[in-house]
Amino acid sequence: MSILRFHSSSRAALLMAVCSGLLLSAAVVHNADAAPNRPAALTVTDEPLPPDLQNRLYSKPAKAPDITMEKVLGDDYYNGGQTVVGRKVDSLRGELNNLQKSVSNISERLTKLESGSQSQAAEYFANVATIDTQLQSGTTPGNPRLIKRLSVARNSLEGLAGNVASLNDLAIEVANADSVAGFLLESVRATYSLSGAIEEDHAHLAQLEDTINNTAVIVDRLQNNVNDDITRTVSYLGTERNNLRTLSLAVTTGDLFGKSLSNRPFSGAQPANFSPEGSSLTPMPNGGPNSGTSAMSGGAPRPLVKIRFDKANVAYEQPVYMAVNEALQRYPNARFELVAVHPAGGNSAESTIESTRARRNAEKVLRSMTQMGVTMDRIDLSYMPSADANTSEVHLYIR
Repeated sequence: MSILRFHSSSRAALLMAVCSGLLLSAAVVHNADAAPNRPAALTVTDEPLPPDLQNRLYSKPAKAPDITMEKVLGDDYYNGGQTVVGRKVDSLRGELNNLQKSVSNISERLTKLESGSQSQAAEYFANVATIDTQLQSGTTPGNPRLIKRLSVARNSLEGLAGNVASLNDLAIEVANADSVAGFLLESVRATYSLSGAIEEDHAHLAQLEDTINNTAVIVDRLQNNVNDDITRTVSYLGTERNNLRTLSLAVTTGDLFGKSLSNRPFSGAQPANFSPEGSSLTPMPNGGPNSGTSAMSGGAPRPLVKIRFDKANVAYEQPVYMAVNEALQRYPNARFELVAVHPAGGNSAESTIESTRARRNAEKVLRSMTQMGVTMDRIDLSYMPSADANTSEVHLYIR
């Protein structure tokens, strides 16, 4: 082994050479002035450096890690806690679930009400059909069997009236559900603008918005169905109650009349802007129970119907119904005048008695006409003596 001695001024240069990776032959460097037995300050050898020292000296340049698409789109990027917007989405989703449960409950109740209404309507028409069939075939006045059927039919109509109250309650609940759906939709749209959201939050918001829109469509459909059911049932009840009153009169007399005279599509129609030539009410053709002239036209008025109460029970209902029905077919907005006629002869006491009897008979005819469906505001009442009358009479005029 060769040994080299260097002055102390050369130690720094040697150290720099070693640190720079220079390979030096083995040598022992001593201070020239030092004692022979003193150890060297620096020893250079050809043995390799320790591994830990090599790792520290030769660690640079370090290689940067490779960034791949999998690392960018992997789970590491999406791992993290829930945001404020995410918690808002969960809250809105919970409110939407409550709304959907409420809408489902309303839909089930509406289905049950509609099914119950169908059953009650079927029961009503079954009893009415039985009564009409028996009246057509012929029956006795005040038949107890028909009166029982009439009572069952009336109860069915009252059950339908109870369903209308339940439908009104459903209409209120559906309106509340519609308000909640609108509030949730506005809340979702406002949440889009909140800061601190991640991509998943906006995706969940879009899904939630679509679900709320679908729920709102269902709510609107329910609202339309409920309103249609209410309108249809109320109109149905009004029509059939009038028909039932007319049918009740038919059962009492034992004669078949028909539908209520108030159930006419054009009964409340407004007059046109033009009018035909002449009077708006022209005389009816002669030769029928409705022959006569308008009470408002010139000349001697002729009654539409003349009823003589010359016996205890006068069957006047059928002729009155037929005459009024035909008159309303020609003049839907016609008015009627009911006149109580009493004989003019005799003393004052007899005249008073006959006048009272005529008024009572006129009241009976008036009651029958209202049961047939003619409203009170279309009937005028009056009385008069007549020299041609031998007994109490009631005259009906159209005007």
